Amino acid sequence: MKIRIVIFFLTFAFLLSGCSTSEKSKKDSEKQFTRTELVNIVKRSYQYVAMYNVINNFAMQKGNLLCTNGWNKTVKNTKLADHTVKAIARPNNDTYYILSLLDLRDDAIVISYPAFDSKYVSVETSAYDHYVGVPLATSKGDFKKPVKVLYYSDHTKNYHGEDIEGIDKKLKMSGDFVVTFLRLMPHSSDPARNTKIKKQVKELKLTTLAEYQGNPAVEVSPVKFPAWKNDRFVFKNDFLEVMQFVFNHISFDPNDTMDKAALETFAQLGVKPGKEYNAANVVNLDGNIIASIADSIAKASLAAWNNPKGNPYLKQVFQPKGKMNLDAMVVQSAVGPIGLPATQAVYPGIGTADGKPMNAMHDYVVRMPTKADLPPAKAFWSVTLYDAMNGYFIPNKRHKYVVGENSGMKLNKNGGIDIYIAAEKPEGVPDDNWLPINREDINLDLIMRIYVPDWNKMKTWKQPVAEMIK
Repeated sequence: MKIRIVIFFLTFAFLLSGCSTSEKSKKDSEKQFTRTELVNIVKRSYQYVAMYNVINNFAMQKGNLLCTNGWNKTVKNTKLADHTVKAIARPNNDTYYILSLLDLRDDAIVISYPAFDSKYVSVETSAYDHYVGVPLATSKGDFKKPVKVLYYSDHTKNYHGEDIEGIDKKLKMSGDFVVTFLRLMPHSSDPARNTKIKKQVKELKLTTLAEYQGNPAVEVSPVKFPAWKNDRFVFKNDFLEVMQFVFNHISFDPNDTMDKAALETFAQLGVKPGKEYNAANVVNLDGNIIASIADSIAKASLAAWNNPKGNPYLKQVFQPKGKMNLDAMVVQSAVGPIGLPATQAVYPGIGTADGKPMNAMHDYVVRMPTKADLPPAKAFWSVTLYDAMNGYFIPNKRHKYVVGENSGMKLNKNGGIDIYIAAEKPEGVPDDNWLPINREDINLDLIMRIYVPDWNKMKTWKQPVAEMIK
C-alpha cells in the first residue's frame, strides 16, 4: 500500500512538473512586447510583406490584367490599367506595364528588350526586399537599340556570374523571386506611333539561360508559398510564416544597417535565414494587433505623402540598397510599392487647400492657371485619382482615372489647366479634364506623376492643391 502511495505521489509530482514546464514554454512563446517594440517589428517588416504580396499577385493572381500566370513569364500588356487592377496599390494609367516575373532559384533568365519609339521607357527591378534598381531607361540613353539582359541571384544553381556570349548586361538580383517592370509611354494621342509601339512590345522575349544556350530547360524545384493577398491579410494571418519564407529567398548584407536591424529584430521572434518555418518555434504574436499597427503606419505614411506643405520623401524613396532609410522604406511600401526613383519620376501627393482629407461627398478643382504652373517634366506628367483606403482607381463608366498627355487633357489659352474631381461634369469643363467620382463617404487620394523631373525648375515650382467647390 505504501509503495502504491509513493508511486502515486511521484507520478502526480511528475505530471505537475510537466504541466509547469509546458506552461513555461507557452509563456516563453507568448513573449510580451511593448507597443514601441511591436511598431518596430512591423516597420522592419513592411517592405517584405508589401513586396511578397505585390510580386506574388503579379505572378499568380488569377483574373489580374497584369498577371503573368506563372514564373519566368512575361505579360506583354498593351492595355492601360483600370479599376479592376487590385494587385498593387496606386497603379498608374499613363504607361503600359510590361511585367516579367522571375524565379531565379534554378537557372538565370535572359530577357531580350527591343528598341522602342517612345520618349519614356524604363526597366525597374525589385525582389521581396523592395530595394529598387533601374538598369535601363531612355533618360540614360537606352532603348535606341535592342539589348539582352541576364538576371540571376546568389542562389541560382545553374549560373554564377560568368560571361555569356551575346549578353549585354548581367544583373545580380537581391532575391530569388523578382519582378522586372518595364514602363512604356504609349503615345496614345498619336495612333500611328502607338501602333508601332505595340508591335515593338511583341518583340520582347524571355528565356531561361539553358534554353538561350540551346540546351533543355533546367527542372524547376517545387516551392510552396505561404498565403498572400494584401498587407493587412498577411500581417493578421501568417505574418511570421511569410517572413521566414522571404528571409529564405533574399540576400542579406550583414554590414548594411537596415539588413542588420531586420535580422536582429526577427531573430528574437524565431525567424532566421535558412530555417524551415515551424509555428512551435516562433514567438506567438497577436495578428489583430499587428494588423492594427500596420493600418496605423499606412495611414500615417499616406498623410506624410500628401502633406500640403511638401512631401519630405520625394527624393528618398525607391532607391537601391545602401541608399534607403527605414522611414522612407516604410512610406514607399505602405503608399505604393515599386515606384521609380527621383531621377526617373516623382510622385507628389496633392493635398487640399483647407488641409482636410479629400472626400467623395464633395467636389474639388486643382488649378494650374498657366504653362509655368504645370509640373516641370522633361518627359511627361499626369494626375491620378484613387480611393485613399485601398489605393485603387475609382470605378466609372468612362474608365477615366487620369488627366495627362496619354489619358487626355485640354490646356487653356495660357497653357495651363483646371482639373475637376466631381460626381457630375461641371458645365463648360472639357471631358478630358474631369475625373468622375461616386457620391459616397470615402476619402480620396490624388497623386501626381512627374516623369524625368527637371530638378532646377522643381526648386521653384509650386505644387497645386485641391480646392473644395461643392
